[in-house]
Amino acid sequence: MNFPLLLVLAVFITGLIALLDRLWLRPRRRKAVDSYKASVDGDKIDQAVVAKLEKEAGFIETAKSIFPVLALVLVLRSFLFEPFQIPSGSMIPTLEVGDFILVNKYEYGLRLPVTGTKILSMNEPERGDVMVFKEPMNPSINFIKRVIGLPGDTITYFNKQLTINGKVVPQQFVAQLSDDSGVYRLYDETIDGDGDGKVHHIRREPGIPSMKEGVWEVPADSYFVMGDNRDRSNDSRYWGFVPERNIVGKAVYIWMHWPKWTDLPSFKNNRVIE
Repeated sequence: MNFPLLLVLAVFITGLIALLDRLWLRPRRRKAVDSYKASVDGDKIDQAVVAKLEKEAGFIETAKSIFPVLALVLVLRSFLFEPFQIPSGSMIPTLEVGDFILVNKYEYGLRLPVTGTKILSMNEPERGDVMVFKEPMNPSINFIKRVIGLPGDTITYFNKQLTINGKVVPQQFVAQLSDDSGVYRLYDETIDGDGDGKVHHIRREPGIPSMKEGVWEVPADSYFVMGDNRDRSNDSRYWGFVPERNIVGKAVYIWMHWPKWTDLPSFKNNRVIE
């Protein structure tokens, strides 16, 4: 279901009905009331008849009442913040399955709903940003990954070690843990290609061999992205680069955790996304 398209259509239809009522239907109702009042003596005017003539159709009343709400939702969702739910574990440990996040839609520029056409340029994605984008192979699906390579970068990934422009990205061991998937290790990874020292957690599993190794040259207006769950992430190592036109926004905050509808929602993961 293309929710942005449905929302735009709903705003257009309800807005059109409200406009038609204001310009054409409401004046006709007023004219009918005036005609009725002119046809009878003042003391014989039946207020029930007046109320009936003034009453607008149910669908018009509904459209006029929900149009402002839909328009506000469209503006907020398209240009300010949009909620998303994390459906997979590719960003563990940063984001868990069932996390509900807010995505800043204006961080990387304002775009029109449905088409995604940029109408106002602002900031560009930086290394280390957690970014939501439309999957290049299937734009109807939204993906979330971490920005690793910027246009012009050379990305190397061998033996689970990441290198950007010839500089090894530091990974500091944090802990060895286990869950239903088996034993895994947490590392602090520092992406400081520009000296900003952005640190985030990544997950590596010693039982899974290094896969999809290689060297990638990031083309212009494109980005190389990876999941923080390095051994279980379908990312740029497999399908290539994210075109600038596919960017949706920057993930900024976890506001609720609700993995299954049969569970109660919790707020244990609420925090700024780093």
